Amino acid sequence: MSTTYGGSPRNDRLSTEELRAWRGFFVTAAALRAQLEALMQEASGLSGGDYAVLLALIEAGDRALRPSELAEAISWERSRLSHHLGRMERRGLVRRDPCVVDSRGSELRITPAGRRAQRAAAGPHMRAIREYFAEALTPEQMHALVEITDALTTHLASLPADSSDAVAREERVRIQS
Repeated sequence: MSTTYGGSPRNDRLSTEELRAWRGFFVTAAALRAQLEALMQEASGLSGGDYAVLLALIEAGDRALRPSELAEAISWERSRLSHHLGRMERRGLVRRDPCVVDSRGSELRITPAGRRAQRAAAGPHMRAIREYFAEALTPEQMHALVEITDALTTHLASLPADSSDAVAREERVRIQS
């Protein structure tokens, strides 16, 4: 199958440079996530997933989120989110209320304990991002990275959601995780 990369047609094989860039991106992103997760867990007792859920609920303001809205906001599958929310509910970080417009559904809200946990985690999390990510890059590199991530986001958004290309679909899911 022929695909276009950067405007030029290519076959399915990646050049040495393309493969090096992909592997570097993939491995580095995973290492950064692992470091940040470990530091957050140690500093606050929250997992990266906990923090993502709490942050999305805080960013919703006074509005409750339906599980499907939250799943989309944090790029998770609904089943993964459902199990995670159960654990967070048992810890008192979130609560599920009956949905006012659909009696079969629920709405999610952050609890006061969840707000406190997110606030306690935010400082150490931001310091770790600065130390492990921002300080490693020059302003020019940061600007280039913003352009790169914007280009990737735009490209991914342009791909058909029901693509029959299983490899592309698998890569998009892996990138989001």
